[in-house]
Amino acid sequence: MGVNLRELVEETAAVRTINDLRELRGKVVVIDAYNALYQFLAAIRQPDGTPLMDSKGRVTSHLSGLFYRTINLVESGLKPVYVFDGKPPELKAKEIAERLAVREEFAKKYEEAIAEGLIEEARKYAQATGRLTSEMVEDSKKLLSAMGIPYVNAPSEGEAQAAYMARKGDAWASISQDYDSLLFNTPRLLRNVTISGKRKLPGKEVYVEIKPELIELDTLLKQLGITREQLIDIAIFLGTDFNPEGVKGVGPKTALKLIKTHGSFEKAIKALPNVKIDFNYEEIRKIFLNPPVTDAYTIKWDEPNPELINKILVEEHDFSESRVSGAVERLRKAYRDFLKTQARGLEAWFKK
Repeated sequence: MGVNLRELVEETAAVRTINDLRELRGKVVVIDAYNALYQFLAAIRQPDGTPLMDSKGRVTSHLSGLFYRTINLVESGLKPVYVFDGKPPELKAKEIAERLAVREEFAKKYEEAIAEGLIEEARKYAQATGRLTSEMVEDSKKLLSAMGIPYVNAPSEGEAQAAYMARKGDAWASISQDYDSLLFNTPRLLRNVTISGKRKLPGKEVYVEIKPELIELDTLLKQLGITREQLIDIAIFLGTDFNPEGVKGVGPKTALKLIKTHGSFEKAIKALPNVKIDFNYEEIRKIFLNPPVTDAYTIKWDEPNPELINKILVEEHDFSESRVSGAVERLRKAYRDFLKTQARGLEAWFKK
């Protein structure tokens, strides 16, 4: 789920709404693949909450989202790179177990709602039941390769790898819904990119326009008057994937005040004599400050392979041949248009 820094972040001048992604034309962006795929699994469903599936009963919502949303990004002139998670840190085991338990609970509620004919409730519960299997991840990587879109396998947290690539200069920004990217030191975080557009509010016949937003880390830290290390300590108070409960009774503004007053988590926690913690804050801090990352990657975009895309989506997963064909043509045109507007020739697109 990531840390909830919204209350602090959105009160600063570090956040800027992106009205049109074409403002970022030519930028390399690194996308947290698991984060995006889970969003597709949650959002791309039938009215009763049933995910898209092929004739063999295999879920395809993630492939649909990955295919069409990536094409939209390329049409906007962005140069996307996906990063997939590796082995999660041991401290994340509790959070993973809790997520699984929540999915199982919502799956039961979904079945009950369906049995009672409560379609709106059923869809709400269904959105929290999505599971990403190893087969689904491999299919996603195959599809990206067929589309000519590069991806990187992270040794551990995908967000950490994406942040490292952006900080290193191989990309301009990270794309994720989670604020954790800021803790991992990405210079810029783009949110709402994979879910932008009109979205229905839960339980209401009201639709809102969700637009991408850009958060600049240096500006955020300056506005809050803290260091990145202190931002991590605030997150530890609030609860991260490595200590989900955080410190009871401490919200965002209180955490900020405590850290600004005392300087660090260990000093601030001593100012709360009746509060006891059951997690290793030093280990959590190390995960954000020195996460496992790799330089063993190559960023290279290739021409899309229509035959291979057709095989994966149409032949293997029963996608509409006409829709896929039309989308592939859009993808190919996007490459050509980008090259024409940049006036650099083919080689410029294939380089970073």
